[in-house]
Formats: sequence, structure tokens, C-alpha cells
Amino acid sequence: MYKELPHLFSYRQYWAACFAPAPFLPMSPREMGELGWDSCDIILISGDAYIDHPSFGAAIIGRLLEAQGFRVGIIAQPDWRSPDDFQTLGKPNLFFGITAGNMDSMVNRYTADGKLRSNDAYSPDDSGGRRPDRAVIVYSQRAREAYKNTPIIIGGIEASLRRLAHYDYWSDKVRRSILLDAKADILIYGNAERAVVDIAHRIAAGEKPEQIRDLRGIAYAAKAAATGLDCDSLGTIDRLEELPRGEWLPRCGGRRESKPGGFMAPSLAPRPSYQGNHSPRGSSSSRPLALPSYQSVRTDAAQHAHAARVIRKETNPWNARTLVQNHGDKDVWVTPPPIPLSSDELDSVYELPFARAPHPAYDGSHIPAWEMIRFSVNIMRGCFGGCTFCSITEHEGRIIQSRSPESVLREIDAIKEKTAGFTGVISDLGGPSANMYRLGCKDKQIEAHCRRMSCLYPRACRNLSTDHEPLINLYRQARAQPGIKKVLVASGVRYDLAIYSKSYVRELVTHHVGGYLKIAPEHTEPGPLEKMLKPGMDVYYRFRELFENYSKRAGKEQYLIPYFIAAHPGTTDEDMLNLALWLKRNGFRPNQVQAFLPAPMALATAMYHTGYNPLKPLGKDGGEALATAKGLRKRRLHKAFLRYHDPENWPLLRDALKKMGRTDVLGNSKHHLIPNHQPAGTGSSGEGRRGKKAAKLRGR
Repeated sequence: MYKELPHLFSYRQYWAACFAPAPFLPMSPREMGELGWDSCDIILISGDAYIDHPSFGAAIIGRLLEAQGFRVGIIAQPDWRSPDDFQTLGKPNLFFGITAGNMDSMVNRYTADGKLRSNDAYSPDDSGGRRPDRAVIVYSQRAREAYKNTPIIIGGIEASLRRLAHYDYWSDKVRRSILLDAKADILIYGNAERAVVDIAHRIAAGEKPEQIRDLRGIAYAAKAAATGLDCDSLGTIDRLEELPRGEWLPRCGGRRESKPGGFMAPSLAPRPSYQGNHSPRGSSSSRPLALPSYQSVRTDAAQHAHAARVIRKETNPWNARTLVQNHGDKDVWVTPPPIPLSSDELDSVYELPFARAPHPAYDGSHIPAWEMIRFSVNIMRGCFGGCTFCSITEHEGRIIQSRSPESVLREIDAIKEKTAGFTGVISDLGGPSANMYRLGCKDKQIEAHCRRMSCLYPRACRNLSTDHEPLINLYRQARAQPGIKKVLVASGVRYDLAIYSKSYVRELVTHHVGGYLKIAPEHTEPGPLEKMLKPGMDVYYRFRELFENYSKRAGKEQYLIPYFIAAHPGTTDEDMLNLALWLKRNGFRPNQVQAFLPAPMALATAMYHTGYNPLKPLGKDGGEALATAKGLRKRRLHKAFLRYHDPENWPLLRDALKKMGRTDVLGNSKHHLIPNHQPAGTGSSGEGRRGKKAAKLRGR
């Protein structure tokens, strides 16, 4: 069992706690002077504009470190073309903390079709071009140029999801761990609070970053072990959970190390000890597990898919092992995920003295990300849904961390008091999933050994608590607060979870829907849904019936808006046609459609890159092969099926349907998908354009 962990705020404060909390963390020497500072202990560099609000990672980490007694400055969206901006606040006494911001910089700057975006919701006036591609790497390089010997700690979602060798969609190749490219001292992944606080205090006490190896939730590089860590063959990962406790783990190929201590030669790559406050449950969870090397996953699709499968199975903090991946002369070590914060700790983090506003330097600027969340409240973290196209499991983890109702209500009061323009409407009360608040495994012993990829697929696990009463009570308390007119739920509702609580659906529909409720079936066909780990349409129909019945009882005209993904791995042209026919039968005409974006470390990204299904065990000869929509033309076709009603898409669809032998869906009746002939005056631009240029585009 885990030993009792110290409370996140139980550390002895650093000496600079004598300074009062800053109104805003300083972004200039002038602000430092007004605070009475001669230097910063820690400087955070972020790709986002600095908004002092708990929805923004840099603000949370900055305020948390401030509460530990450190003087924290922020350099937001620096000019990366020279080191000058990185010297704005001087040299930090302890370290630079670097993040790309709330989004991966490549996801932020490019569309799913690889086109450069002209806007950036996290920048002043929604302006694009305020951050570089691969921001963590570039910022780290410039910080090192500015102050050569200052330690660099990287974190945030970009670093977190690139901590190991990963497929990069934008360069269409497998890249090595971002830790090595950034030349950082330590990478913090996932929820960073525990690790960053411990690291800050230890560096302040005189430890060097290279001495910090016994923390959870970090990655670091070490000289490659003499015995080698390369995993050359696929093996028994699916039987790992059956290994006797305390027995030495086999390598991925099932071969036991022949030397005592194996690849953990102390002089080369010291094994994390996890002593004291960091000791994990059971001896087996402290034993490292070798992943296929960077060289292997770069050249061997089966090894890449196998590595993705292993990584997903090692996301439960109660049984995850340290992962080790060879990168030539370096090994990248990734320690087990951090222990989730208690409700009391999470409350304390969200109730730090945030100004709850953009920094005054942006006075008068329009920042869309801020305007979207300024009247919302985050009530929990994590997700146990395990959707393969989503990276939340690999980042925030599968264990739900929930705030107390009292803390949530205090934040609502803070919104009323501090946030300009508040009209009495809370725009969202949610999190990664709106209705996972206080849910989790009923049996902690079962949870401690579980390696399921999803607690909801194909149906909710029988050991999963689906009691929505705490959330219902929170909703009632929130809307009963003085000055609150309405509390909306805008976060994604897991309808496959909501069907287990009719009282929740009734409460939601009666009081917390603003006319439309967005949910995400993602597809209608069994093949793609299986690859997504999403339920079948029978679950959607059950929820729709509840939604419509309770809306009618409440005397409200409300609508479900289903979201679907085009071009997801495992999706055929026939699957997309069936989805389009379903949309037409049900009267849906989507205006904005989502194409699958292969984000780093998601299981579906491994499917896209390798053509294999990592949801199932792989062997030396690979595994289950998948249909994968690659290339601009194929991806456009799948998107066009979702927008079947747009005449611009009809030429592309018509050509594809003829090749598929499905001319039966061409015609002018309501039972046909699109007209057999292009109506005059339509198809003059975009994918429906005609002529030589259009033919060339359609052939890409």
C-alpha cells in the first residue's frame, strides 16, 4: 500500500514567503520592483497569454509555487527569434519552467488537414503566429542561450504527450522524446502539482536536477545501460497483470534478464527507489519495464503499435511501472503517474489568490479562450472513458479527482465578486467529462490491479460507481446561490454513463440545458466505434428517449446535437456512407465537421500511423490490420459524407459512390443521399468545383 503522502501545502515555505502574494505574477522588471523583488526564483515561460485563472496551466503552477514561498515570474508568448525576451526578468535563481500552453503548439497552429490557422484563441485579439511550432523545444533552446547553466523543467500537455517516442502527424514521422530534443533536465507529465512542488523545494535545498530521480510523474534521460534496453520482439504484455508480486519482470520479449539487476546498472541508470513519500503499492510497480526502442518504433509498425498498447496499460497510478525507452546512447525513463490529489488538495489549488483576469498588459485586448471560460467552474479532473482518439488518459489520468461542493460554491462567489460582466449565468459546471464528478471504482483493491483501457466500453464496468447523486446535489446547491440565475452544463456529457442515472438526466434536462445539448456518439457503425472504444447507437437511442421525455415533462423544446468524427482509423468509405444516410434520415445537417487529428500519444494515432489495432495483442507479424483514411483526397471524402447536404461536396461524393457501386443512393427523392446530376448553379467552389482545376483537386 502507498504510504501516507504529505499534503501538497504541508512543505515548509521557502524564505521568500515573507513577500505578499502578487496581484498578478510579474511579467516585467517594473512589476518585480513594485513587489520589492530583486530577482525571480522561478520563471515560467508559456506559449499562451498570461491569464491569472485556474483554467490556465501556467497560472495554476505559478500561484502554487508562490504559495510555497517562491518568487515566480512569467514570460508569456516571448519572441522566440532571439534570446532577448527570455532575459526580460533576469536569471531565475532556481529554474525555468517551460510549457507550450494549454494546447499542443502544433494542434494550436494547424488544422487537421495541415493548413496554417490564422487565429489563436489563447492570444490577444485572437491573433495567430504568436508562438513557434514545437514551442517547448524552441523555448528551451532560447532559455538555454539566455542563461546557459540554468536548469530547465518542461511540462504541460505538449511535453506530457511527447514524453516518449511518438508519431508526429505534421512531419509524418516518428520523433524521439521531446525531453532529448529540448535538452531539458526534467520533464513533468500529467497533473504537475506534486512533482513541481517537490522539485522546487529540492533544488532550493541544493539538489541538482540530475539527482532527482525518485519522483512520480517525471521523465529524465540517463546514459544507456550497458546491457541494453532495446525490446526486439513482441511478447507477453497482456499477461503482465498475472505476474506474481515481487517477481522480476520479463523484458517485452518475455526473456528474463540474465544479470542480477539487469538493465538497471546503478552506475549507469539508477532505478527510482520511491522511498518514503513516493513508495508505490506493491513491489512489482517499482520494477521498470522496457519499451521497444526509439529505433524500433521508428522503423517497425508492429513495434510502434505494441509500445502504444503498453503505454496505455501503464496509466493506472496504483499499478503502473516505470517505463524505459532506449534512444541510442540515452535511455528515457518515465516514472509512474502521479498520485491523484485529494479533494482538499484540489480545493486548495483552485482557491489560490487568482486575479481571475488577463494580465493588465493585455488591457482592451480580446482573448477568446478567456471569454469562453471566465464564467465557468472546473469541478473535476481526469477521465475513465478511455476514448482512443483522446489523450486525457495519458495526460490527466483515469482516476477522477473531484473538488468539494463547498469549494465549488466559493468559486461561484468569487466569480460574482471579481469577474466583470457577470450577469448571473454560470456558463459551465464541468470538466473533461461533465458527469464523472466523484465517480470511480467501488473496490479500491480491484482498482489497484485494474489495467482496463476503458471503464465504459462496451458497457460500464460492474465495479464502476455510477451514482450521480453527489453531482445532482452540487447542481442544486449551485443554482440556489444568491445572484445565480442559471447554471449551464457545457462540458461533454458522457451519455453512456448518464443512462445509469435517470434522476441525473432529469435534473440536467430540466435545469441545465440551454436549448441544445451537445453529445458525441462519434459514429453510427460498429467497426469505427469499436476502434474508438465508444458504445453502439442503442445507447444513444436510450439517452435520446430520456432526454426527449424529460424535456417534454419540463415543458421545454430542447434538442440533442450529436457530434461525429470523419476519417477515424478503422473507418471505411462504406461506414461513412452509412453515417451520412443516418444523418439524412434523422434530419441532421452538420455545419462544422471534425476530421480525426492524430494527436501525439493517442491510441488512435498509433492506429493511423501503423495500420494495426493496438487494442488487441500484437505478434511478430503484426496484428489486426485497419482501414486508414490517409491522404488529402480520402480525408476530404470522409468529411464530405458528413456534409452530404452541401452542393459543393456532391461532385466528390458522386464520383466516390459510383466507384463504390452505390448508385442506388443517387437520386432526387428523400430516400437518396445526393442528386444524380449536379443542379445548375451549384458546385462552383471548393470541393464541388468543376473543370480541370477541380478534377485535379479531386484526384489528390
